[in-house]
Amino acid sequence: MSKTKPAETPLMQQHKAIKAKYPDAVLLFRVGDFYETFGPDAIIASQVLGITLTRRNNGGASDSELAGFPHHALDTYLHKLVKAGYRVAICDQLEDPKTVKGIVKRGVTEMVTPGTATNDKLLDFNSNNFLAAVHIQNDRYGLSFLDISTGEFLIAEGDREYADKLLMGFKPAEVIFQRHHQRRFKEEFGSRFYTYTLDEWIFSRQYAEESLLKHFDTHSLKGFGIEGSDQGVVAAGAILHYLKETEHPNLQHITSIQHLVQTDHLWMDRFTIRNLELIHKSSEG
Repeated sequence: MSKTKPAETPLMQQHKAIKAKYPDAVLLFRVGDFYETFGPDAIIASQVLGITLTRRNNGGASDSELAGFPHHALDTYLHKLVKAGYRVAICDQLEDPKTVKGIVKRGVTEMVTPGTATNDKLLDFNSNNFLAAVHIQNDRYGLSFLDISTGEFLIAEGDREYADKLLMGFKPAEVIFQRHHQRRFKEEFGSRFYTYTLDEWIFSRQYAEESLLKHFDTHSLKGFGIEGSDQGVVAAGAILHYLKETEHPNLQHITSIQHLVQTDHLWMDRFTIRNLELIHKSSEG
């Protein structure tokens, strides 16, 4: 006579449902005063963070790996996970447990990736933390760069050599591009970047323009001087989509977008000047 599999607890059913929405992220699941990780996430957390890995029967066919840490240590551990190249979904309690009978409602309040970090402890104040998008269309490359912490938003367009030059110069913390171009991207730009791929439909001119118009609350992109860079606009639209997908709704500080003109030195000079200004300010203070 076969043994009946123990039923999953309501807590683990809730965790399973939320994890299914973020399968490629380490899910930090708030339980009381702790953030817990389960299964494969717990193994990663234990290895990267150096915290104890245990096994606990949480309901289900077998025991599950478990690793957790106090909620007040989130910034410290989040920094380590992101710097190790992991996407992290932070799942918080959306109700006061004291006022709820049964399971507490939970949901992901923020997704943190190498290119979307806004927490001061995750950033280096001596350099930008750019998220880049690359749109490949035949032999043309549209690029967009956004530093979500400062609001700097840029687009460019050119051939493969120019795209490589920009990626080398900006050194983005994360690059997003079309999923079906994974092999081509690796062949042309190598494996030196943290990358994430998105569905093809996201990289459409119409969708990108609609996203940009909505974000900037305007009826035309002409005032930004970017309407002639179709591939760059598509890349910028992909960035806005990605920010929405990763639970970053507060983007009011991103108030403009600039077009990088394809010259040999102009884009380099801009960042050289900016760095010199930072050095000058630090010497004064």
